[in-house]
Amino acid sequence: MTGSEPAQDVLLHMRGISKRFGGVQALDGVDFDLRAGEVHIVVGENGAGKSTLMKILSGVHQADAGQIVLGGAQAQIHSPIDALRLGVAIVYQEFALAPALTVAENIFLGSEPLRFRPGIIDYRTMNAEAAKLLDRLNCAVAPTDIVESLGTAQMQLVEIAKALAFKSRILILDEPTAALSEGEIGHLFEVIQQLKGQGVSIVYISHRLEEFEHIGDRITVLRNGQKIETLTMAEAGIDRLVRSMAGRDVKELFPKQPADIGEPILRVAGLTVGSRLVDASFELRAGEILGIAGLVGAGRTTLCRALFGLEKLDRGRVYLRGKDVTGHAPRECIESGFGFVPEDRKGQGLALNLTLRHNVALPSLPRISSPFGVNTAAERALAQEQVKRMSIMASSIEQAAGELSGGNQQKVVLAKWFAANSHVMILDEPARGVDVGAKAEIFRIISESAREGRGVLMVSSYLPEILGMADRVLVLFRGRIAADLAIEGLTQERIIHVASVGSEREESAA
Repeated sequence: MTGSEPAQDVLLHMRGISKRFGGVQALDGVDFDLRAGEVHIVVGENGAGKSTLMKILSGVHQADAGQIVLGGAQAQIHSPIDALRLGVAIVYQEFALAPALTVAENIFLGSEPLRFRPGIIDYRTMNAEAAKLLDRLNCAVAPTDIVESLGTAQMQLVEIAKALAFKSRILILDEPTAALSEGEIGHLFEVIQQLKGQGVSIVYISHRLEEFEHIGDRITVLRNGQKIETLTMAEAGIDRLVRSMAGRDVKELFPKQPADIGEPILRVAGLTVGSRLVDASFELRAGEILGIAGLVGAGRTTLCRALFGLEKLDRGRVYLRGKDVTGHAPRECIESGFGFVPEDRKGQGLALNLTLRHNVALPSLPRISSPFGVNTAAERALAQEQVKRMSIMASSIEQAAGELSGGNQQKVVLAKWFAANSHVMILDEPARGVDVGAKAEIFRIISESAREGRGVLMVSSYLPEILGMADRVLVLFRGRIAADLAIEGLTQERIIHVASVGSEREESAA
């Protein structure tokens, strides 16, 4: 289905939208419709054109060709201010808030209500109006709260309140759940349904296919800058979406290959970091992928950081290939054979302003350097080998890491630890924020890593990833390992139960 929707309830028509950046055709004659009071989901792999299309609608970019008709009239959107005046607002994954200002000051920044004298802000009116908007979103923060004191989910609602302050008819949400917990996601979905009931039309961009059935009305798929199809929710099964987005059959989102599981390569005994991680003891074997599950705050990231020397240990021992590496600093951990892919690839995993070549070589510099400097030829060879192995899409190894798509950035983070010959790979949310095609590639790389004899510790909040990739699962509950579960016959329900209450469900007596 490519859309023969009734015209009378269509709020927005985007017709024949094209946009080129240099030699790259980002959009090629894309059509997009948005109905009044609907949630229209836009999906596609990284680089498909989703963000470009929405940036044209919100005035960040101008189309090279095509037209926008809004509310029956042709719209000229040359800037974000134009878009806001027409009732179009966008909430980006990375918020545009002033952290030192109050919630109300952020909501009305640039449009503050004034007293009788020009330049004097009417704070009483501003706080009262902000309170109404926050109440509309069921957001339990005060207008006078300082933004930097808020959590991520609260900041997101403040961004939405900013959009509503301009009486927006169209709200664009770009990857809104990427940094939220399951409970926060549930609240966001409730807010979306409320806004929909109030007549707000929502464009929702996300890689998380499992979310769509809870909130969506229709889904449009983009691929390589072109519209592929628009589907109803009844038509949009995950298999069809993956096939449509990738342009090929992706039979397995989790392409795990069998590996020979050998002797223990990592042994952890009684590892404790305050109350965040308490008495953690386990083994990881060569060739094994050990999944780490648990709710937000259960201690998963603390465990990863502690193993890599980023947390001060209160007690416990860590042995890597029989060698005591307890209390080692990150540099020593790298030399011992640890590799660490952090949850935040942009903030902690990459030097975005450096080239792909430099990023891949960073952990290996002691090995390819001499008192006279870095062996540039060896550095290039390392990068070229990993680009080929990981199928990293880049113009060259001299391209800045920050210019790559999310999936290719994640591959670079993995690549540097392969280049460093790491024996244990610690992966904290390795597929977060990447599209389905890139996920399949990343999981293929992880599986190959295990087949080569590495031990892999993999944290994921998305349980199908754990079930699809792990050989065994540790479930954390309030900083403690609550269960060590074999993968055979393991279900999401069983993991969720342990993660929620800290123990296995007791079977009733017959």
